[in-house]
Amino acid sequence: MRLVILENAEAVADFACEYFVGQLKRQPKSVLGLATGSSPVALYQRLIQANQKGEVSFDQVTSFNLDEYIGLAGDHPQSYRYFMNDKLFDHVNIDQAKTHVPNGAAEDPNAECARYEAAIAEAGGIDLQLLGIGVNGHIGFNEPLSSLASRTRVKTLTKSTIEANSRYFDADEFQPTDAITTGIGTILDAKEVMLLATGPNKAEAVRGCVEGPVSAACPASALQLHQHAVVVVDEDAASLLSMKEYAQWAEQRHIELEGA
Repeated sequence: MRLVILENAEAVADFACEYFVGQLKRQPKSVLGLATGSSPVALYQRLIQANQKGEVSFDQVTSFNLDEYIGLAGDHPQSYRYFMNDKLFDHVNIDQAKTHVPNGAAEDPNAECARYEAAIAEAGGIDLQLLGIGVNGHIGFNEPLSSLASRTRVKTLTKSTIEANSRYFDADEFQPTDAITTGIGTILDAKEVMLLATGPNKAEAVRGCVEGPVSAACPASALQLHQHAVVVVDEDAASLLSMKEYAQWAEQRHIELEGA
């Protein structure tokens, strides 16, 4: 696991943007795994700017999002399809027919899960998977106690996740309690994984991800099993790490060797 500790949230977004731009320049036909929530928004803003300046193209990209609420159609303002269109897809030169988000309004959610898992495999798998992390260590909507070998499936959200996401819903608005999510096993199949985390409220989850035991109690800890995982955090999110000094020294050596 490569752990990158940067000064602030802006530096995290800058690093992630440079990483994704590099991926697309090396492999224009990349299959990207994308995430929603607050963590990737600044990254998406930078990717839009890079695309509009002609620094990177999305015209050959295929994307798969991690998850979607069950009960929300793609045109619902709180759906993740709507989020992705608003925050990224509508502003870059991507073929929206090649952007995939689980259908939360599917008549048979379990069949939709099987279809989505098969679509990822048919596309050749994910080349670079973007992740955020919940305060309870979830990735995607793989809540604590999720199988570390899980595939795309229906998942009931924890009360803490529902509460954390309630800020996006009006007081009298329907808020889903279940979602379709790609599984931890599906995430680990990606060729590369990048997790972003900023702020002191993510510090405990980051510690569990990076230094804790590999356990279903902290789903993100499964990234310790991935050969090409990059965890990018700011100083606040790294504040509880006992190996922080070593991680910073190791990253400096990584930079020096890359430049040699």
